[in-house]
Amino acid sequence: MTQAPEPGPLKLGKHTFNSRLLVGTGKYKDFATMKAAHVASGAELVTVAVRRLDLTAKGDQSLLSWIGSGITLLPNTAGCYTAEEAVRTCRLARELGMSDLVKVEVIGDQKTLFPDTAELVVACRELVKDGFTVLPYTNDDPIAARKLEDVGCAAIMPLGAPIGSGLGLRNPVNLQIILEQAKVPVIVDAGVGTASDAVVAMELGADGVLLNTAIAEARDPVRMAEAMRLGVEAGRQAFLAGRMARKLYASASSPVTGLIT
Repeated sequence: MTQAPEPGPLKLGKHTFNSRLLVGTGKYKDFATMKAAHVASGAELVTVAVRRLDLTAKGDQSLLSWIGSGITLLPNTAGCYTAEEAVRTCRLARELGMSDLVKVEVIGDQKTLFPDTAELVVACRELVKDGFTVLPYTNDDPIAARKLEDVGCAAIMPLGAPIGSGLGLRNPVNLQIILEQAKVPVIVDAGVGTASDAVVAMELGADGVLLNTAIAEARDPVRMAEAMRLGVEAGRQAFLAGRMARKLYASASSPVTGLIT
């Protein structure tokens, strides 16, 4: 019998988090809604697009002033199309005092926003050597995932579907292969549309889920943030519990022996 997985916190390099839901900061109608959604989500790790951050904004006009206490910033390299741009952006984030923990994106196509995995591996290799704790956003490609782990990434973040699409997990088979071969945490990133998508990702064995648009563009972002928190927690519990075997035919819940005749 396969040994049951151990419960516990999410460990990313030297960082430890109790919540397995990671959320973003973009697309909200205002900062107040964003902050309320963050609280409802229970997230402890929140992504910030460094290249889209207004560093001249002060006080309540600054996005960073709306990030609650106890939340760790996860600077990301959204908008970067080369390894050089991604590395430079991470170094800027470190100079700004954000974090050594970085989400690395190197986009290969402006329309689909699919990652350029070749450039991504180059960027991650350099950033790992430079002392960063690297979380790469990648395609649902087991070979790319293995290469990223080999260069020292602290986790692998395969997409469930294109960024912002809300299509859910389009290729659970590839995700399962990535999960089976990975020796580092796997966080499903992008494509989640609703809480059931988050449940499925966690039931597959993902170590976490990162999402943004599904909350920010919901009719009620704060309520959806809570739903996502509950979905991630339920999916994790179901994975740890171990689901029953699928059967082709019915199997009575009550014993068939000792029936009254």
